[in-house]
Amino acid sequence: MSVDAIVHTVFPKGYTVLFGADGKVIMTPQSVEHSSTIKSMQFDTIVSLGRHAKTVSDVYIDFPADEHSAPDLAILREDSHREGKRYSFEDVLLISEVVSTSSARKDYDDCTAKYGRYSIPIYLVVDPYAQEVVLHTQPTATGYIAAHTHKYGTGKLPIPLADGRTFTLDLDELPRPEPEADGR
Repeated sequence: MSVDAIVHTVFPKGYTVLFGADGKVIMTPQSVEHSSTIKSMQFDTIVSLGRHAKTVSDVYIDFPADEHSAPDLAILREDSHREGKRYSFEDVLLISEVVSTSSARKDYDDCTAKYGRYSIPIYLVVDPYAQEVVLHTQPTATGYIAAHTHKYGTGKLPIPLADGRTFTLDLDELPRPEPEADGR
């Protein structure tokens, strides 16, 4: 897509539009649930790991074969360093994706296979609509060996990281979708 075409394109309201270095245009819907869930997880990283822990949200991470990802949340090794403007997948201890109504298949299937293939130690799928978190561990070439589902409202979920620290996700504080307002 040319710069001129981008400038003159009207994108739908309520979507975030990302332009990848590889020329891809990615449109993802914005929702209160998605944004609030990421904010809640970011707060939990501060409480668990400290204010200056290396975490990123919606920031590209380099993977082999020009497969880049900008996960909703990534916790990085404390000794990680950017290569140019990006961190490497080898620096990642945990990735979390928050399910949107349009991204469920990608988050549950495609990302599980991809992050497992690249040996991301922990992959969390946080689903505000199902009100559950799926914790994937033990990566393999095709995904993960272990997947444990935890329901919202069941307390704190301590997640041991490969570097010895523990990230604690507060399942009681994850935001739940609000009922749709009557269009009056």
